[in-house]
Formats: sequence, structure tokens, C-alpha cells
Amino acid sequence: MQSLNLDYLRTLVTVIEHGSFSAAAERLGLTQPAVSMQIRQLEKRLGTVLVERVGRKARPTTAGAELLAHAERIDAEVSSAVEAVARHASGAIGRVRLGTGATACIFLLPPLLGKLRHRYPGLEITVTTGNTSEIVKAVEENLIDIALVTLPASGRMLEITPVMGDEFVAVAPRDMTLPDVVTADSLSKLPLLLFEPGGNTRRIVDRWFAGNNVALNPTMSLGSVEAIKAMVGAGLGCAILPGMAVPPGERPDLVARSLSPRLHRELAVVIRRDKRLHRGLKALRDGLLGLAGTSPSDRSTAA
Repeated sequence: MQSLNLDYLRTLVTVIEHGSFSAAAERLGLTQPAVSMQIRQLEKRLGTVLVERVGRKARPTTAGAELLAHAERIDAEVSSAVEAVARHASGAIGRVRLGTGATACIFLLPPLLGKLRHRYPGLEITVTTGNTSEIVKAVEENLIDIALVTLPASGRMLEITPVMGDEFVAVAPRDMTLPDVVTADSLSKLPLLLFEPGGNTRRIVDRWFAGNNVALNPTMSLGSVEAIKAMVGAGLGCAILPGMAVPPGERPDLVARSLSPRLHRELAVVIRRDKRLHRGLKALRDGLLGLAGTSPSDRSTAA
């Protein structure tokens, strides 16, 4: 790309608009010798005379007129480019890539992401869902900027900050009789629907049954919390779900009970330690960290 000093070009435009070097100098806040020097440098760079004096009036030569024909478009394009970059610098536009589990994506994040988009309407937000290991790997490889996942998670380059606990509940059709105290043993005697194996949520449930010396034999394993709720609602069995997936009053056809002993999972924010935070990403990170100290029922009520 051939270099062309944009300040010198602007000086040329000002000289021709005002008809003299002295008037241009006053308009630009420069000395007249400085204006003359800039025009000479521009002429030297282009190898031709751009300004001629006709009487006391400075006028463009043919070459100068050719350059001035482009100057307005050049100035407009430069202004547009500077404005576009300024919007990125302010966080007004840009992109944030968020990774999380499907349950958090459905029941936890919509209000937070809605506030972020309202604050930065030009911000592009992409959300990827998957299990913890997949999402954490994507963060490590910088394919995702930030994540909210179920612990455990690890990575030498990662900053992992626990932010909230989520209690698991037993969920059953309202016409199914659940014991007052829902134990692993009592659930093992009922048709049980669980998350498919492979994710941290299923591993936590498996360990709970194993820790209570109960063999786990689910009737069905599914990959979606909404699919599990639909199957439970159809009377195909009961399930163990994260509490945030069963907000109060959402499904009158279902009943939710705490487990005994109680069972929780912990969610954490994951980001690379060397990640550069632009305003949109910083706002999302701060919003996710702000989940600390709240509970799913608090957020359901607030939403």
C-alpha cells in the first residue's frame, strides 16, 4: 500500500478551500511555513506540483484537482474506519463467545444476556452448549471466550471461579406417589429417567447413588432437561434434575422434592488467565461472577 500522509492531504484541501496558505494556516492552527512545508512534502511524494498561485489566489493544478476529486472520498472512508474502530474500543460492538450447559442456557442465562444486549446493542453474542469437558477444552483452545460449567473443571491456563450452588431435586408426575423423604433406595424402586452418561451432572447423580450403596438402573437416559421433563409429565417415570430446571409454578403437572441426603452441584466461571477483556466480555464476566450468593429460586422470582 502506497503511503499518503492524510494530514498533508487535509492541508491541501484547506489551502484550496480558503484560497491561500495564510488562511489555511489560521484555520488549521499552524504557521504558514508549516503549511507550505506540508504541501511541498505532498508534492515531493507524488512527484508533481499540486498548487499554483494565480495572482494572490492559491488554485489547484490539473494534478491537484485530480487529487482533490479523491480527497473527499478518502476523508469519508477514514472517518468511517475510525468510527468503526471507536465502537469496538468502547465495547459498543464486537463478539462474545460463551459456553455453558443446556440447563443453565435455558433457565439461568436469558435475563443476564438480555441485560448485556440492552447495554451493548451492537454486541454479537454466540452461545455454545455442551458438557463441561467439551466447553473447558474450547476455552483452553480460545474457541470460546468464557464459560459457565458444572464443576469439577481444571486447566493450567484457566481461571476457575465457583459462583453458585444448585440443589438437585426429585421430579415426578403429580399423580405419582413420592415418599416424604426421597432417598436413593426409594428412587431405585421407581422407573427413573436421567441425563445421558458423559457429563458432570450425570456423574454427580451416579456418585450419589453409589455413595448410598444403591445400584443405579435408569429406565431411560436422555440428553435434554426439557425432554426429561416431557417424559416425566407423560407419566413415564420420575427424574433427578437440577433445581434451576424446575422453577416454582412452571409445570403444575409435576411435583419436585428435595433428596435425602441433599445433593448439590456447583457452577463455576471459566476463562483463560491471559484473556484480554474488551468491555462486552468484561461485562459478561462480571455478570456471571455476580451470580455468586444467589440461588435458582431467587433468580426465578426476579425474572
